[in-house]
Amino acid sequence: MSTEPVPPESTENAGAATPDAAGEPGTADATATAEPTSDATAARGAQSEAEAEADAAADAEPADQGDAAKDASEADGGEATGEGEAASEGGTAAQLSEAEAELAAQKLERERIERRKAEKAEPIASGAKLSGKAADLLAAVRAVEGGAKPPATVFDEPAPAPRRPAPEPVRRPQPVTDGPPAHTAPPAADAVEEVRRVLAAGGAPEPLAPQAAVALGEGAAEVLREDPWQLLRVPGVRPEQADGFARALLGPECSPDDERRGRAVTVWLLEQAALAGHTALELPALTAALGRQAVPDADAAVQSTLAEGEALAFQDALDGPGAGQPAGDPGEDGEEGDEDAEARPVRVLVGLERYALAEESLADALARVVNSLPKESATRWEQVTAAASAGPAELLRAVAGHGLVLHTGGEAARAEPAALLTAARSLGLRAVAACHTPDGRERFEALLGEGAGDGAVVTVAGLIAGAEGPGRDADGAFALDLLVLLDAPQLDVESAAMLAESLPDGARLVLSGDPAVLGSAGPGRVFADLLAARVCPQVASRTPDPGPIGELASGVGIGELNQVDAPGKEIVIVPVRDAGEAVHRTVQLVADSVPRAFGISPEETVAITPGHGGAAGTRALNAALKERLNPGPGRFGGFDPGDRIAYAPAPGRTVQGRVVTADAEGLHLSCAGASVVVPRERVEQAVRHGWALTAHQAVGSRWPAAVVVLPGDAAQALSRPWVYTAFGRAERHLSVVHGVEQALPRAVAEIPAKPRTTRLPVLLRAQVPAGG
Repeated sequence: MSTEPVPPESTENAGAATPDAAGEPGTADATATAEPTSDATAARGAQSEAEAEADAAADAEPADQGDAAKDASEADGGEATGEGEAASEGGTAAQLSEAEAELAAQKLERERIERRKAEKAEPIASGAKLSGKAADLLAAVRAVEGGAKPPATVFDEPAPAPRRPAPEPVRRPQPVTDGPPAHTAPPAADAVEEVRRVLAAGGAPEPLAPQAAVALGEGAAEVLREDPWQLLRVPGVRPEQADGFARALLGPECSPDDERRGRAVTVWLLEQAALAGHTALELPALTAALGRQAVPDADAAVQSTLAEGEALAFQDALDGPGAGQPAGDPGEDGEEGDEDAEARPVRVLVGLERYALAEESLADALARVVNSLPKESATRWEQVTAAASAGPAELLRAVAGHGLVLHTGGEAARAEPAALLTAARSLGLRAVAACHTPDGRERFEALLGEGAGDGAVVTVAGLIAGAEGPGRDADGAFALDLLVLLDAPQLDVESAAMLAESLPDGARLVLSGDPAVLGSAGPGRVFADLLAARVCPQVASRTPDPGPIGELASGVGIGELNQVDAPGKEIVIVPVRDAGEAVHRTVQLVADSVPRAFGISPEETVAITPGHGGAAGTRALNAALKERLNPGPGRFGGFDPGDRIAYAPAPGRTVQGRVVTADAEGLHLSCAGASVVVPRERVEQAVRHGWALTAHQAVGSRWPAAVVVLPGDAAQALSRPWVYTAFGRAERHLSVVHGVEQALPRAVAEIPAKPRTTRLPVLLRAQVPAGG
């Protein structure tokens, strides 16, 4: 590594743009319009329906009752029929008396009824009023009744028509409008106003009203009046703020031991744990956290939360005697099973229902993938496996004989899943690869070349939403035989469950990724849990990342911060004394030094820093970089056309883009070639400037150059996965703005990834044998 002397330069004064206050979220209402129906048409329709119902009822009645009904019906109309026939006889009918005419009509009607009964008693002629397939089926039934053999062709299924590939429909590119999910209706204006009045009465910020109305649903105002601590369900609200709101509303009735407070704080703690990656919390950890939030009786609070159904409790067996059997299940002998259950070590977990169910669904789906692969399918892979080189061949052999395979390796190792995808498609299999970011998709497509075909690589979000990929079959499963999922450590438990549940029986699933990078933004550690559970083959790539940057990152991955030779200044260390100097040096590197020395433009360079806040966080860095690279007044909520942005369409997912314009609809962005419109009220929540990112936002993407900023106040935020992820975002050049002194090597050597509490390994061991 080398230290680049940077010439002195005046520090630019950069002020952070202040976005406009968020307004009330809303979406355009879609109203269905129906054509008016005239009274006459409605009457005719009603009459037709009545006649159809009468016919169906008559058909359903027993034979005697049906005949009696028809007799009565025909007798009622007999007079008219008799009069018609009598009128046709001319003068003869006129000479008959009224009584004789009536007797004659009754006689004719009785004859008609007898003929109808006789017709019903006769056998139905086969195919008399039927044709085609129906007539053939009736004839076959008659043959079986008579003891004869039916024609062989009657019950045969028609040969399927030869499949022809459907031409891909030409889709006109349309802008994507960001907003609430389609199934979530915006809160009514009067409901928001009621919530605003309740918030004002409790001294809470009134701009929280739209969020509270969405979070609490129908009757949100009444919910807050009855239980003020439900304000904790609004994102960003903390217990001390909810306590102040409750005191203002309840007055003397407000107390720390209120059962409502205990439940609300318990749910809030579980939600905070999910944000940190946990799908559940161990009971002792939860009760300890409740104690720190001044809940007098933590056990009672947990029990009340469970009784109200706001959380679920689980008992998972730990490793040890009898750990292979689920806790609480009796053995073959009831008494011995009870003794084993008492001796077996267990842990009690409490979690929110949505994550608990997602983890259980994921375990079930993965077990199905492992167990549903046809045994004879491996023979189809022998030819392509024999022709592959050593690295891809090992992966091909594993995939040939197993439904679920894990593949580990760095950026260079992605060539092996690319070879797998190419081989699978050459066999005629429906194979697709999914990446977490558009940048990852483009890089993987470059490895495949032109032979892979369109639609071979998609994004995870696009595949789940149905906007990308092969679509779904009649059963709702993906129409594919192999799914290769790249960047697997970024897979949270809910996304993983949706993907695994959508795989058809017999399909293969390959999870590939670098286990040393930061984990998913959402709850769960799916890839790490699967590696630990050892329920399927694991293929470790032996292909290292090349060059000085690859060597540096490989050392960090095993806990060593090595001195690396960088003759071409691929790695440069820039020491700084304080955060202000760190910001100044970062702007200088991105705007001047890196473009001049390496020909890499500022648009191809990213600055990575540990957090959003602080004197050298993303906010401060982006303000300084905007002032230098795209100055402007920030008329559109702090943004100007040409600004580089990071757009978060969903929590934990970041897409890079650029501001195009803004109008009454909202902020218009261009993200990965797609047009996106972010409504004005969501701009502050969903859009940030994107010259500088956190490592969590940058994971899954790479840039020709990266400037990693480590100010002195960031020492506590560093860990080995963070450093590995940040350093690995650079392809050709890495600059490290270094102000943490010995905290950097200490973090690499001593601070691993933070543990996450999950249940997936236990759930998998109960369904799939270890080493399966």
